[in-house]
Amino acid sequence: MITSNKKSNIEEEQFEMSLRPSSFGEYIGQRKIKKNLNILIEAAKKRGESIEHVLLFGSPGLGKTTLSHIIAKEMGAGIKTTSGPAIERVADLGSIITNLNDGDILFVDEIHRLSKVVEEVLYPAMEDGVLDIIVGKGPSARTIQLELPKFTLIGATTRLGMLSAPLRNRFGVIYRLEFYTDEEIGQIVERSGRILGIEIDKSGSRAIAQCARSTPRVANRLLKRVRDLAQIKGQKVIDEKIAREALRMLEIDDIGLEPSDRELLRVMIDKFNGGPVGVQTIAAAFSEEPQTVEEVYEPYLMKKGFLERTPRGRVVTKLAYDHLKVDFPDDDVGDGVFS
Repeated sequence: MITSNKKSNIEEEQFEMSLRPSSFGEYIGQRKIKKNLNILIEAAKKRGESIEHVLLFGSPGLGKTTLSHIIAKEMGAGIKTTSGPAIERVADLGSIITNLNDGDILFVDEIHRLSKVVEEVLYPAMEDGVLDIIVGKGPSARTIQLELPKFTLIGATTRLGMLSAPLRNRFGVIYRLEFYTDEEIGQIVERSGRILGIEIDKSGSRAIAQCARSTPRVANRLLKRVRDLAQIKGQKVIDEKIAREALRMLEIDDIGLEPSDRELLRVMIDKFNGGPVGVQTIAAAFSEEPQTVEEVYEPYLMKKGFLERTPRGRVVTKLAYDHLKVDFPDDDVGDGVFS
């Protein structure tokens, strides 16, 4: 029996899969990365080789997993998907890699969360195509070296700084995925609408795009909610009016801030006078994990210019005060960090 939460997660995954582009031609945005990857892939195919190991980093929902699947398809290769936390032991890594075929791609999401032991075993696998396995313990222990199929590792991370230098340096190419423009998000919403059989006009896609935090995953999630309201109201075409109504019901404002974003800013303003304040303190006051604050909330708030990182901690900017309609403190508050 499938629980409601598991069923919801499965449906969400199926929804995202149905909207996932399968070629660079269908993939909207990230033009420089697509151009460079095309050159990388074509050159490797002409040489009859696997492509170099690739590291993709950027905020959640920008398309790292999608790009990895497109790379595999363009190379005509199989792809095995896993994540850093899922590879707990060296045996787990060995089981995965030894079952790959020549030319296959291993995609590791959240690669920054690999354990140190697993990471060190990965080095010779990436560089020399061998897997070192230690058999036995103590003085009688010995190392067995297994030859591996030629494979490409594609790593994805939201926190590049957490990758060790030795691991980072073993990737042949490193690409940073940028936030999308409203125009690109609008095109993604329209494409998703066509796939789902939803009729949406330019004003509707633009309204959703403006509130999608410059992130395709968020845009598609909002499209689902707008679609639900449109169906309940019997409206066949999603326009700006129905989109705005649905977004208001979700308490998402005109620039995409959700209630939790506004609450975080207000916690910083009310409890810490806008900062500077450390992320650990913010997380404790906000009843959230520091990693969640850094990976989920901060990127977009910083992109909008509402939050700044300083050597002494995070600071709420005047733009955020204005957006929240809160009086900005005097210049001498916070030892001048607001200036």
